[in-house]
Amino acid sequence: MTQPTFTQPLTGARSILAPVKGRIGGAIALASFSAITGIGSLLAVPPIAAELLSESPEPAVIWRWLVIAVVMVAIAFSTRSLAFTVSHLAAFKLEVILRTALTEHLAQVPLGYVITTGSGAIKKLVQDDVKSLHAFVADSTPLIGQAYTTPVLSLVIMILADWRLGLITLAVLPIGMIFIQLALRDYGEQRKAYDQANEQINGVIIEFVQGMQVVRTFDDGSSSFARFQRSLDSFTQTLREWNAKTQLSGRLGTLLFEPLPTLLVVSAAGAWLMMQGSLSFPRLLVFLLIAPRLCGAFKPIFTLAHFINQSNAGALRIGAVLAEPVLPQPQHPQQPKTAEITLQTVTFTYGDGRPALQDISLHMPAGSVTALVGPSGAGKTTLARLIPRFWDVDGGAIEIGGVDVRQMTSATLMSWVSFVFQDTFLLYDTIGNNIKLGRPNATDAEVEAAARAAQAHDFILALPNGYDTIAGERGTRLSGGQRQRITIARAILQDNPIVVLDEATAFADPENEALIQDAIASLTQGKTLIVVAHRLSTIMHADQMAVLDQGKLVELGKHDQLLQSNGVYTRLWSRHQQAQNWELSVRSRSVLAARTNSI
Repeated sequence: MTQPTFTQPLTGARSILAPVKGRIGGAIALASFSAITGIGSLLAVPPIAAELLSESPEPAVIWRWLVIAVVMVAIAFSTRSLAFTVSHLAAFKLEVILRTALTEHLAQVPLGYVITTGSGAIKKLVQDDVKSLHAFVADSTPLIGQAYTTPVLSLVIMILADWRLGLITLAVLPIGMIFIQLALRDYGEQRKAYDQANEQINGVIIEFVQGMQVVRTFDDGSSSFARFQRSLDSFTQTLREWNAKTQLSGRLGTLLFEPLPTLLVVSAAGAWLMMQGSLSFPRLLVFLLIAPRLCGAFKPIFTLAHFINQSNAGALRIGAVLAEPVLPQPQHPQQPKTAEITLQTVTFTYGDGRPALQDISLHMPAGSVTALVGPSGAGKTTLARLIPRFWDVDGGAIEIGGVDVRQMTSATLMSWVSFVFQDTFLLYDTIGNNIKLGRPNATDAEVEAAARAAQAHDFILALPNGYDTIAGERGTRLSGGQRQRITIARAILQDNPIVVLDEATAFADPENEALIQDAIASLTQGKTLIVVAHRLSTIMHADQMAVLDQGKLVELGKHDQLLQSNGVYTRLWSRHQQAQNWELSVRSRSVLAARTNSI
């Protein structure tokens, strides 16, 4: 079923709720009608009391009012139940609309936006913020009708019954408001201090738990526990100070909005007016029944204000994502004919204004291997991610087979370029389906062939259910090297002409590194390969090395040529050799120590 779309800019909760505003309005109207009939049922009590106090009560009159009261109570309960049913249906519909809109929109924005935003922020948006709006619509919108209808209707009834006693009843409310304002006078500063203390203690707890092995290795844990205790003491002190400032005024304000104080004031004033002979008991009974509801109805308004602010904040975050421009698609898409890549004076700047690449011109022949090297922050990964159009360049052009990537549809571009990330990701699904992610219709034989080529077949068969074993964060625990080989098998199965490889062996142990290198050799055979190189020894035989420094292409050539130039690459190679010698020295000492201990 096609879901409604947002046709106007989303500026807050009101615009986010637009697709279900009809149902929300219906829920509010039903809740308001429930409040009206609920109060109406109470108004049937004074006539009954008046009839009972008369000299000759008529049962028919009493029964008539009783029936009216029962019917109105039944209507009040049924309409209230219906209001929450409608609001929950609206909430479920809104949740589907928002999550559909978010996932569809995130699938169309530049992939670079998703990467820079981070999975944690997107997860909070799609799950937590949407859930917050769901809860607001489901549980709070009916309360809006009750919270505003009850005070207004109660006030009108009391003024009509006896304006003097009505004003006396209202006098309680400003006093309560004064005390509540006193309690909230430093709310912003106190809340900020509370949040800071809470974040600090949460950070210390995470540090203590995640670093348990290191902490227990170097000491008995007392120093980390002392940091935790200091954070806990600071958090407790913040709560005590906040409570001390708001305790008296806050409790007095809350107390004055309870039904009992209002009931006492109305009873005392009403009794005095009755003794003066200016107020009848049935009219006093109206106040005794209605006045407590008037004051009690104000409490949900304060609660609603909090939920409205909370949902509005979530709505603004959702609106900001939905307002993010999608990746433009060409009106007249083109198809490349070869897998050669050409960068023409490419310039790129991140959204925060940081320059990443400046005037990069580079040609990568079809079937060649190009290594991108350079110090950290030089722009290697950024350049690699521009080829599959994670972002659009600010200046210049990137062409595949003579076609600007901006003139290719996303589907076409993804059918030409495979990207193997350094950080592996597996779906919570079978290993077979994880490999088939790029080709869902692949046969089991094709999946197995890709796994064999990626050096993954043997360890997959050793798993409890082979290719049907569940992987992912909640599935079977796999080593980093095993996960990487599965992602390489995925790229092998996809069989795209161009492969962009963000060094897959950067964090692998020697055994896994050799297996991953074999898998990469199978993946890249006959393809145009772009490698973001962290370990220079793995790309010594590349057809060309593009050396980047501070976003500029400073050197280009083969390994031997660049060593003779005595430039940036020479310095990088020297540091790489020093690191390898240090690693070899450490391993040698470890082996020697092990042999000595065995003797």
